[in-house]
Amino acid sequence: MTTPSAPPKSQTKVSKPRRNSAFQHLMSVHWWMANLYGILFIGGWFMVQFGEGLSFRGSLYNFHKSIGIVTVMLLSWRILVLLRVWWRKYTKHRPKLSRQWFKKVALHTSLYIFMWAVPVTGIFLSNSFKANNVKLFGIVLPDLFPQNDAAIELARSFHFWFAYIFLAFTILHSIDQWKVLRSWWRRTNKWFRKKVLS
Repeated sequence: MTTPSAPPKSQTKVSKPRRNSAFQHLMSVHWWMANLYGILFIGGWFMVQFGEGLSFRGSLYNFHKSIGIVTVMLLSWRILVLLRVWWRKYTKHRPKLSRQWFKKVALHTSLYIFMWAVPVTGIFLSNSFKANNVKLFGIVLPDLFPQNDAAIELARSFHFWFAYIFLAFTILHSIDQWKVLRSWWRRTNKWFRKKVLS
């Protein structure tokens, strides 16, 4: 009785990495959120430069608020997935508590805090200014904070400073992940040249 021979190399199945892994989902949402926060920063800077009489100023503010709400929704989903990933990872293997690990956790925790604080203080500012003042692409959302003229300046200060502190942490994160950022830029540039310029 002959033993079955091994299949030819051409027929051997090569296991591919799972495309639907939680980590890949996190990275996909990471880049979506990075782009959305970029839009919020640039749009927010231009908004404060425009005068009161500009015809499309209101539409720009509504768009800015809508993108802010989308980031909060994505952030909430991202935190849930991240907690699930951490639970699976650290219940099997405890983290190596090094200085580098604490530094990484502190930086990412700060990023998550300000990713949440910037849009929430924007909602605080809008609600303080006027009731029913936050819309998600035309859909009026319930107020999280009461209308309060006395709180407008406080909310404006919170939103302004949290945004710039978040920007500072984002720059630190970009420096820390410079190799990843450079690799992403090369892939994006290669794709752009192939798909758009060719």
